[in-house]
Amino acid sequence: MHAKVAIIALAKISYQAKRLAVAAAWLRGVMASATLSSPSSLAISSAETMPGFLALSLIYFYSHYLFASVTAHVSAMYAPFLAVALALGTPPLLAALVLGFFSALFSSLTHYGIAPAPIFFGTGYVSLQTWWKVGAILGAVHILIWLGVGGLWWKLLGYW
Repeated sequence: MHAKVAIIALAKISYQAKRLAVAAAWLRGVMASATLSSPSSLAISSAETMPGFLALSLIYFYSHYLFASVTAHVSAMYAPFLAVALALGTPPLLAALVLGFFSALFSSLTHYGIAPAPIFFGTGYVSLQTWWKVGAILGAVHILIWLGVGGLWWKLLGYW
């Protein structure tokens, strides 16, 4: 019963966020503040690009806690986050790939994060506390592997 209530509540929140175009409004605000700055302040050095993209990627990954499904999250946030990443000067292929990979990897964070998860959770074999703890650990491991080892590999391949 708990899972059903949580899923319904999160689905409604996600629907309202999408309906109100929260992500689009946020991006418009970011872009408006950027255009108010002088053109010289918009120049971002490569030393600032990667830390900015790392922060953006982590926000994208962990914001999945606020969404009822991967589809809702990606529909609402992928394009705005990709646009901001490109505005930071992140190489386009790297930005698209990292956000795309994170879109699949963050589904393990919660018991409602992907369609089959409530079914697994509903069996009662794993407590909510255990699910979220293991999800947080897996999330950190995914990030370390994909951005650490993967980042070095992508650098070797010339993606950034």
